[in-house]
Amino acid sequence: MGFNTFKQLVYGLYLTNSFGLKLKINKNPIEKKSLRLSYAKAQLETLHITVEIENREKLPQHGQYVVVINHRSIIDPPVVEVALTQTNIFGPWIAKKELYHSFFFGLFVRHAGSILVDREKNQMRGFFTDIKKAVQENQSIFIFPEGTRNKTDKSVTTFKEGSRMIALKNRLPILPLYIKTNTDKVLKEALHNSHLHQVITVSVGDLIAYKDKRPLEEMYKKRFNLKN
Repeated sequence: MGFNTFKQLVYGLYLTNSFGLKLKINKNPIEKKSLRLSYAKAQLETLHITVEIENREKLPQHGQYVVVINHRSIIDPPVVEVALTQTNIFGPWIAKKELYHSFFFGLFVRHAGSILVDREKNQMRGFFTDIKKAVQENQSIFIFPEGTRNKTDKSVTTFKEGSRMIALKNRLPILPLYIKTNTDKVLKEALHNSHLHQVITVSVGDLIAYKDKRPLEEMYKKRFNLKN
């Protein structure tokens, strides 16, 4: 491990846990949004990463949505937070059980406004109850429909059914975002070279109606002209 990588990891751990503590003592959703955005900007700034928006005119400024995003790297949530800076779209991320107990991310994830998805059947009722509560509080839901990071050469991997079910149960339109840049490669480059400035492009797709019965993966790929 090089010195820059070690330095960035230590600073990243400091940022994640210091903001995690601030989020723990702050219960106001608007202030949580502000803290999450400040954290995202700080993380990307120290990595010398800038976020650009493609099809900005398609990005709603208000409203509630199930926001679906492709997933390649741990920096994807900060990238999305920064991409939505100028909007009022805010809400919990769907987080895997492993993140709740992570040494690096646990404190932040538990208090940033996340909803734990535990795949045990006896836990799913609580999962959908938490989502319904967030929606009743006028929040959106953020989810990676692939379920885990894409480590293949494909543009996206197979979508799970959860995203569509959340949208249908709560009558929320789906807002598709596609991170065009390979964020895993960007992160590795940033950790290797402290002088490198990089740009990540996030593309905004047309909204998908929750009543649309076509496969979500198919519609997502069509929105962004993805071939595989």
